[in-house]
Amino acid sequence: MIQPEVFLAALAGLLLGSFLNVCIFRWPRDLSVLQPSRSMCPECEQTIAWYDNLPILSFVLLKGRCRNCQAPISWQYPLVELLTAVCFGSAVYQHGLTLPALKLAVYSWLILGCIFADFADRILPDEFTLGGVVIALVFAVFVPLPPGLPSLFVPSDWPEPARSVIEALFGGGFPSLSIFLVGELYYRIRKKDGLGLGDVKMIATMGAFYGLSPTLLAILGGSFGGSLISLAFLYLSKKDSGTYELPFGSFLGIASLLLVHFERFTPQG
Repeated sequence: MIQPEVFLAALAGLLLGSFLNVCIFRWPRDLSVLQPSRSMCPECEQTIAWYDNLPILSFVLLKGRCRNCQAPISWQYPLVELLTAVCFGSAVYQHGLTLPALKLAVYSWLILGCIFADFADRILPDEFTLGGVVIALVFAVFVPLPPGLPSLFVPSDWPEPARSVIEALFGGGFPSLSIFLVGELYYRIRKKDGLGLGDVKMIATMGAFYGLSPTLLAILGGSFGGSLISLAFLYLSKKDSGTYELPFGSFLGIASLLLVHFERFTPQG
């Protein structure tokens, strides 16, 4: 039987997933998520009534089409809402009504935003990535990261919040800087970009939230899975591999969410 708090967390995820859709659409286009306050159809630009903006339910009742112009509504909208609900419910199921659960829910919201923004527009908005780093450092004060490599160099008598923040800074800084240098080397050899700065910032967010080890595993899993899927897509679609832009951030995010949710991975710094 589903626990009441898990159900309420999933319900909150549905609502925040609806807002996440707004962020995914507007932030890559440098639009405010506050003005206009009401969503509108991207085709006819008609303001969407509140009863047509209910998470998942409205999509089903409208049969996936705008009430005004009958333009198809992207499956992204109910999918984002559903996945956000699942992640929020999973966070509370794993950790109860605690700060670690809130941290996991916020992380999931940010990473889902990165996944879908990168897949749709090949953009990882700073609001998700750099904003995520700041949020992660705040969480590091209240939800300490386990000791990792930095603990070898930080005095043991330092307060735990300070040591946790250093773990977060190292967890985000080391892999993101390493990936940035790899991208620079690729650019100097091939004379074209192989990795965007958005991916670097996203990796910094991942590491600041959960430390070095899960970030490295996510990079490995995202790279392997992304390569296989992209090769299959290029083969089936007959697209030119030289011009295809891989949504690396999407694969990174999928790998990371799988680690922290469905395999019950315990992050180590």
